Amino acid sequence: MSVKVAVVYYSSTGAVHQLAQAVAEGAGKAGAEVRLRRVPELAPDAAIDANPAWRAHVDATSGIDLATLDDLEWADAYALGSPTRFGNVAAQLKQFVDTTGGLWQRGVMADKPATAFTSAHNLHGGNESTLLALYNTFHHWGSVIVSPGFTDPAVYAAGGNPYGTAHPAANGAPGEDVLAAARYQGTRLTTIAKRLKGLAVD
Repeated sequence: MSVKVAVVYYSSTGAVHQLAQAVAEGAGKAGAEVRLRRVPELAPDAAIDANPAWRAHVDATSGIDLATLDDLEWADAYALGSPTRFGNVAAQLKQFVDTTGGLWQRGVMADKPATAFTSAHNLHGGNESTLLALYNTFHHWGSVIVSPGFTDPAVYAAGGNPYGTAHPAANGAPGEDVLAAARYQGTRLTTIAKRLKGLAVD
């Protein structure tokens, strides 16, 4: 028996998408069955087309399945990812989260481990406040928050953010140090999910 992990994210130009892939990879290597899901784009085409990198990313990831509430019901654990928007969660991911009221009332997300990751343009561009905002959602869901903490050298190598993997997009695409931290975060989430289900941990 394995645990099931839903990695649900929004990404405009690709940094959070790369982090999501790494989190999913880490969860999979730790033995989880993983669903990688993006949330729908809400921005108008005029805004997307004004930024070639945004348009390129939207087109490149069109084949990734959109997140549904069924993905949350299916999963034993959650990893949510969002770029920062004025130190908060992007509207695209927040809109999806705001549709979970019915699941919340039934306690679907309660007692399930959850973690978060993010990217801002600058090193201190709202990364930690965005992660904490996502954790506010987990508090309301009744989920068990699984931050990476300072529990592995990969966290230190990626800049030492104990709240979750974060990437300053002004530096370009996430490097191997950041991707390794994201993979570790997926592995840690899976390990905790296994323990909560009483499964053996490798």
